[in-house]
Amino acid sequence: MSPKNVNTVLAAACALFALYLGLSFILAPEASTQGVGLPSWRADNSDGYLIMKGTRELAMGLVIGILLVTGHRRALGWVLLMEAIAPFGDMINVLAHHGSIAAAFGIHGLTSAFIAVTGLLILRETSKAHKAPAPAPAEQPA
Repeated sequence: MSPKNVNTVLAAACALFALYLGLSFILAPEASTQGVGLPSWRADNSDGYLIMKGTRELAMGLVIGILLVTGHRRALGWVLLMEAIAPFGDMINVLAHHGSIAAAFGIHGLTSAFIAVTGLLILRETSKAHKAPAPAPAEQPA
């Protein structure tokens, strides 16, 4: 399997996971809070915040998917690097609210690192493509 194919699989995994998370938070907001590392979620009418999180995740997955499908690999690499900030922010949020350290680093930190590394791999791949010398023109028979 070529590096480009591996990078494509990694980016597709990022897109699918973000879409899954987004739909989970939109369709079952209260159930989606278990396992994110925060101490506890209020049982009042706060699920609107969770649906907003779901909308964010869904949009992130769609952006990755669209760039992947349309072949805009350099933009995909930059977007993945940018989107790695979201799970990093989630990690900081869990730590700031005295949540689970294991979940903060094990879920959110690793997710951020995975997305960032995937973005860097795609940027490295596209950087090589930009630096590759153009093939020499074929000589015409005299």
